[in-house]
Amino acid sequence: MDGILAVWKPAGWTSHDVVAKVRGILKVKRIGHTGTLDPQVTGVLPLCIGRATRVVEYVQERPKSYEAVMQFGLATDTEDLTGTITEELPSVLLDEAQIREVLASFIGEIDQVPPMFSAVRVDGKRLYELAREGQVIERQARKVTIYGLELLEVQLNQPHPVIRFSVVCSKGTYIRTLCVDIGQALHVPAVMVKLTRTMSGGFTQEDCLTLEQIAELKASGAIADKLTAASEALDHFPRITISAADVQRAFQGKRVSLANIVAQDPFANHSLLRVYGEDGMFAGVFQPDEDSGTLKAVKVFTPTAD
Repeated sequence: MDGILAVWKPAGWTSHDVVAKVRGILKVKRIGHTGTLDPQVTGVLPLCIGRATRVVEYVQERPKSYEAVMQFGLATDTEDLTGTITEELPSVLLDEAQIREVLASFIGEIDQVPPMFSAVRVDGKRLYELAREGQVIERQARKVTIYGLELLEVQLNQPHPVIRFSVVCSKGTYIRTLCVDIGQALHVPAVMVKLTRTMSGGFTQEDCLTLEQIAELKASGAIADKLTAASEALDHFPRITISAADVQRAFQGKRVSLANIVAQDPFANHSLLRVYGEDGMFAGVFQPDEDSGTLKAVKVFTPTAD
């Protein structure tokens, strides 16, 4: 059983819990997820199964989208409502124009400091482990990209205003921290109330199955029909086609001449490519090397086991 299964992660489950549950249902050991979600967060969690685990790194690098609810006037040590309140204002006055202007200022590449309650490692220890010990340490800011940020709803006629927004962002973006930073830009404390991941690895909610549906489909023998081929999840890489003879050479670890490409999408030197044989068989992920005029195999997918 090889391919990618998009799961709708329920609240209260860790990403590891979901992997363990699906592993038990499918009776497959080789499963990896493509990006951790906090236990209280729901949403899209693509699982790579069997040989598709070899493309986890490429799937999780793709942009992700979320829908978030945040509240102004409160701050917690976890940056969401699971933590201890560290600051609370009696009331906050904001107008929609202010909020829209600030949201627009976050679009593009920004610096973001990972929260203490996160899985980022510092000196071999995860930040959340230090946080649980009561430690707060200095963290290095990291570059992340906000591709889009849209205000969906405002509830301003209350002491602690609430907004709902959608965001498309790069891997490694903490939406909790984005909420806090939006609050800081408006000069008020803020906290994330709710988060749903609506897209990951090119998969959306419409592509997802619940854990209950996965169990039912496995019992009926129809689960394999719901798997997406690893190559389809790499459709953000340019596609090229080579001859059957060159496919065999690639499977033997030999380089393929760029002059032998049968058909191709436009690509840049050193970009990653999806390579197919003329019969449509996925050969693997390759990289062009214009200096040598060849294609170098990065990960080949032979018809047999690894």
